[in-house]
Amino acid sequence: MHKQSEVLKNKATPRGKYPHYRVVGDFIFVSGTSSRRKDNTIAGADVDAMGTTSLDIRAQTRAVLDNIDDILKELGASLKDVVDISSFLVNMNDFGGYNEVYGEYFDHDGPTRTTVAVHQLPHPHLLIEIKAIAYKPK
Repeated sequence: MHKQSEVLKNKATPRGKYPHYRVVGDFIFVSGTSSRRKDNTIAGADVDAMGTTSLDIRAQTRAVLDNIDDILKELGASLKDVVDISSFLVNMNDFGGYNEVYGEYFDHDGPTRTTVAVHQLPHPHLLIEIKAIAYKPK
């Protein structure tokens, strides 16, 4: 069975010893992905000159899904090939905004989905992390 893993140079460096994705046969497993950019800034997180932080679940959700799509494109796949999504929200009060943006990317014929609340993510400005499984026959 074909197996392949990679840390992509054009994405934020993982915060541990794990790849951005792992391919096993016809399945692509995308590690938990956030809205971090290559330069480690966070989409949907702004801090003004006075230190006031503004976090936007819609912008973060959009950036996460775009990051996952970019990872899949490295393998000739896309979000259309995703069969399962696991989403982790720091605050379930953000569910409405997250769900709204999610609906821009997927419909009822899209992947199965689980959404859970978590105590925190690896950076205090992160509101959401998503992991995905895609199926792309060779």
